Amino acid sequence: MSERGISSAVIRRLPRYYRYLGELLENGEVRISSRELSIRMKVTASQIRQDLNNFGGFGQQGYGYNVRYLHDEIGKILGLDVQQTMIIIGAGNLGQALANYDFSKIGFNVIGIFDVNPRLEGLAVRGIEIQMIDTLEDFLRTNKVDVAALTVPKKNARAVATRLEDLGIKAIWNFAPIDLKVSDDVLVQNVHLAESLMNLSFNYRNRRKDKPSD
Repeated sequence: MSERGISSAVIRRLPRYYRYLGELLENGEVRISSRELSIRMKVTASQIRQDLNNFGGFGQQGYGYNVRYLHDEIGKILGLDVQQTMIIIGAGNLGQALANYDFSKIGFNVIGIFDVNPRLEGLAVRGIEIQMIDTLEDFLRTNKVDVAALTVPKKNARAVATRLEDLGIKAIWNFAPIDLKVSDDVLVQNVHLAESLMNLSFNYRNRRKDKPSD
């Protein structure tokens, strides 16, 4: 449960609500009922109403939800109503892929990319030059950074996370295949790509087993 008593399952669904509502806005939709939203979300209309009631409800009986209003309110809940800055530590294939993604759509701006490989120094990704990691301290002295994305090898991840913590970074988006241990005042979101693929493999294999043979 969160500090406000809201379950982690509800919080995990909020980005999906935000994404689907964003798609509705792009399609020019003005309002949507909980039943219509449930079809897209593949959860019950009752669950949607329960989820949103944790934050005030937002719907009107007989009308449903105003798409733009609900999208904006969920954005505020997720902290997306203010611009946040991000740096990327590790400029390999994954780091450069992240740098190429337009996170500004959800309020994040990548302002720095760092690596240890001198062959990458000065190369630009979306207009941002890759810097050497030994310039990180100077960079943080002159730039406010909200989030650090970590795309370094497993063997280096803990040391880099400790360095970021010592430099005052309070949020780490970790793509290294290791669960980081940091102090309680640093938030870490671990993204395990291999685990996600293994979950897909499990579900795929079991779906095939459930299908009747010809």
